[in-house]
Amino acid sequence: MTKSDLIERVAQQLPHISKKDTETVVNTIFDSMTESLKQGDRIEIRGFGSFQVKIREAREGRNPKTGDEVKIPAKRAPFFKVGKELKERIEERRRAELGGESRVGGMPPTAGSTEIR
Repeated sequence: MTKSDLIERVAQQLPHISKKDTETVVNTIFDSMTESLKQGDRIEIRGFGSFQVKIREAREGRNPKTGDEVKIPAKRAPFFKVGKELKERIEERRRAELGGESRVGGMPPTAGSTEIR
């Protein structure tokens, strides 16, 4: 799904709001999230997941072509951790597509999970 797909879907759900206004709202949300992450804040959307900035330390790497050592500077990178509810919804769909089989690799279902048969 692209940002324009998201704007289109929101506009369909809210026909009383113009598509241009919908685009403004979606852009405002993304801009606000970006600013929060730039400031080092954590963003949590219940049932969906959380975003935070992780600091990657400076390290030594290698140029794969020449094998020469390269210094890789420290940097900040966005990180997304999926929420429990979203993870369960995705797994529920996967189980339905597989005909109700919830065991992965012969492992029994985890504690607290429901097995659909």
